[in-house]
Amino acid sequence: MNTKPRIFSSIACAAVLLALGGCAGMSSQDKSTAIGAGVGAVGGAVLSGGSGIGTVGGAAVGGVIGHEIGK
Repeated sequence: MNTKPRIFSSIACAAVLLALGGCAGMSSQDKSTAIGAGVGAVGGAVLSGGSGIGTVGGAAVGGVIGHEIGK
């Protein structure tokens, strides 16, 4: 059983949660963008089996969606 994607996803999720702790001075739209990027990164990592390209692509798509939702 390959646990590398699970470990990567767990680390990415923990990093997102820690980063969101520093969002106190951000606007609502900025927070939505950051949350979208974090969720997209985790989703991209899970769907692509831990691929770096999938993670970055998911973060980009999630960031755009979060930005648009936060308007």
